[in-house]
Amino acid sequence: MDKVILIASSNQGKIREISALLSPYGFKIKTLKDFPEIPPPEETGKSFFENALLKAKYYTEKTGLASLADDSGLEVDALDGAPGIYSARFAGENATDEDNNKKLLELLKDVPEEKRTARFVCVMVLYHPSGKYLVAEGVWEGKIATSPRGTHGFGYDPLFLVKELEYKKTSAELLPEEKNRLSHRAKALKELVQKIPEFWKEL
Repeated sequence: MDKVILIASSNQGKIREISALLSPYGFKIKTLKDFPEIPPPEETGKSFFENALLKAKYYTEKTGLASLADDSGLEVDALDGAPGIYSARFAGENATDEDNNKKLLELLKDVPEEKRTARFVCVMVLYHPSGKYLVAEGVWEGKIATSPRGTHGFGYDPLFLVKELEYKKTSAELLPEEKNRLSHRAKALKELVQKIPEFWKEL
């Protein structure tokens, strides 16, 4: 059986990260660019898991390929876990990363440093045409900075101070290979990748 995985995302930042993490395992990677005729599904899930499963299953049904979808977002404690599953559209339906970051800073403007704790969460689902699927989750702890820093990454990276680095650097100040070692997506994918050989063998 060909080891082909469709990365069910059109976010170039995500695709780069996932491809880099999958490349050592000999999978042939396809992306949504290879299937421009397929409209995106409506993300109606109430959790990261529900949305990831919904997307992975949808693209497997449309393409006949094993599809890897993730749903990820930022949970800020001072905002009761928001933006959560609405991270990409926090400032509105067609919000840019800059719009979302601006809104987040505005909402946290009176919150002191010690209460700006947050985490990135990523749930990943690999859905196979047989109907079997794998699930993995990664969590990356941090705090929200008071202003953006760094030029790498995407989304909330310029505001996310990394706990492992004692909050001295934002995610956007990390080189891609460093982020790929620490991030929520890296953790979820690492867990998933460990399960893939056994999963693939049993199909």
